[in-house]
Amino acid sequence: MITASALNKPNHSGGFAILAEAGDWIVVNKFAGLLSHPTKPHGPYTLWHGLQQLLAFEIINGGKVALINRLDRETSGIVLVAKTSLAATDLAEAMANGKIHKEYLAIVTGWPAADEFEAALPILRLGEVATSAVWLKRAIHPSGRPAKTLFRVEKRLTHPLAGKISLVRAIPLTGRTHQIRVHLSHLGYPLIGDKLYGVSEQCYLKFIAEGWSSVLQSLLRMERHALHSTRMQIDVLSLQPGSQDFSAAWECGMPSDMRKFLEESKF
Repeated sequence: MITASALNKPNHSGGFAILAEAGDWIVVNKFAGLLSHPTKPHGPYTLWHGLQQLLAFEIINGGKVALINRLDRETSGIVLVAKTSLAATDLAEAMANGKIHKEYLAIVTGWPAADEFEAALPILRLGEVATSAVWLKRAIHPSGRPAKTLFRVEKRLTHPLAGKISLVRAIPLTGRTHQIRVHLSHLGYPLIGDKLYGVSEQCYLKFIAEGWSSVLQSLLRMERHALHSTRMQIDVLSLQPGSQDFSAAWECGMPSDMRKFLEESKF
């Protein structure tokens, strides 16, 4: 098994840091605020652009950049990237078949009643069934696609401004857009800093129109939603015909903004 802690590289490049790398893949820690992939031509710089620059030599020699998992702009943490077409196919299939396991750390509002709980609630884009001012917003609905997340409370704290908060480990068993955020919000424990699923979607609209402000700071407490992809594990997998099977696990500690928010709190 390959463990990222032994392979951490301190160098940073355009909003991400390398955690581990092999001939077929690279694993990076994406920082909060960086888009994973371009959404339109001539759009802002993204993780994909940075990887194109980093892997220029491989690309010239027939390689590619294929993000196997994508994180929201404000979500930080582990992203697995294939460097060849064969690896992209194999890793995407492994992800689809549940052979790649992911864990997240989230700071949420409130104290969940149980230390361990789950959400098995279908998700769809809200605009498909109701009027929504935000096109990308998701919601729980019986017509949605199946979605399941396991949760475990790691710490219960009290923040001087936000009140009762919890550090929660989230383990998604499916991969729907905004799944962890939607499930936690529906259960009554929205992420600290979540502009879309927290206090009101109006926070998101206000942020898009005016940027970050003291009003949003007083409502949301953090400038971005407190969600971090902290661990990823691949079951035994063979990336190419005839190649040796391997398994891998990577871990990435909480970023400084989330740590600082927790340090401001007390048990």
